[in-house]
Amino acid sequence: MKILVTGAAGFIGSHTAERLHSLGHEVIGVDNFSPYYDVALKHKNAQELKEAGIQVLELDLREPVAYQALPKDINYIFHFAAQPGIASTSTFQEYLTNNVIATQQLLYFARTCDNLKLFANIATSSIYGLEATFNEQQVPKPASHYGVTKLAAEQLVLAYTRANLMQGCSLRLYSVYGPRERPDKLYTKLIECGLNDTAFPLFEGSDKHLRSFTYVQDIVDGIVSVIGKESVVNGEIINLGTEVESTTAQGIATVEEILGKKIQLEIIPKRPGDQSRTCAVIGKARKLLDYNPQTSLKEGLEAQVEWCKERV
Repeated sequence: MKILVTGAAGFIGSHTAERLHSLGHEVIGVDNFSPYYDVALKHKNAQELKEAGIQVLELDLREPVAYQALPKDINYIFHFAAQPGIASTSTFQEYLTNNVIATQQLLYFARTCDNLKLFANIATSSIYGLEATFNEQQVPKPASHYGVTKLAAEQLVLAYTRANLMQGCSLRLYSVYGPRERPDKLYTKLIECGLNDTAFPLFEGSDKHLRSFTYVQDIVDGIVSVIGKESVVNGEIINLGTEVESTTAQGIATVEEILGKKIQLEIIPKRPGDQSRTCAVIGKARKLLDYNPQTSLKEGLEAQVEWCKERV
């Protein structure tokens, strides 16, 4: 199969592109190499993909001209590309154009792919709101520009499926961590502070937050499992993540155990829109995709610590 992966130079997109390639698919990656975080890290991910035989194109999906560089004989689209996170430095315009406008432009392109079997939108538990402990029937209550625009993108994709214009689904991911995690995310920043003996900035009260911390390869298991199940997942929203909840404090303690040292914490003001609890309800994923995440938090963090050590 020929598969397009958007956001392929990012954290989860790069892992998914690698997995699809290892399964024997022809993978074409696209990324706009946004400066939201150090572009050099994205270029490193892209170089690793290229060395594995995966083509990575630098294109901005918001621009209609970008699609002239893409082949039309695509069988699957996995759409990761987005303006991520809830950083105060990101403007609403950036969330709107990257998460909504780019998705609409990509859908226009997808309609020209006569052999397209499925458009898999990669969504987020942030769509649920400040607490994400529900099944897919819950009414969304996003509490950030990120969550609002990711919900809009999801509904654009599902609107196309309701109109029978294509087959598509949306996968809502929960608190993904592991090698290549963005430098602004919890564990990469925490581990690097531990390795460099610097203070870790902890949002006030966030040590009590509960999360379904899900190892990236367990997430990729669920994502790639939609291949061949188009008729089963068409029009569906599906949660992907672990059912095991851990507090941020437990995550910090686990990293300290692996590193064999205490990490100094610097308490900083709370972040608006941050979720207080996520717990993946994955009954639908188990039923439709035979999904069964297995990696423990300690096992996943050991792999991430090793990756971080290689970067120091």
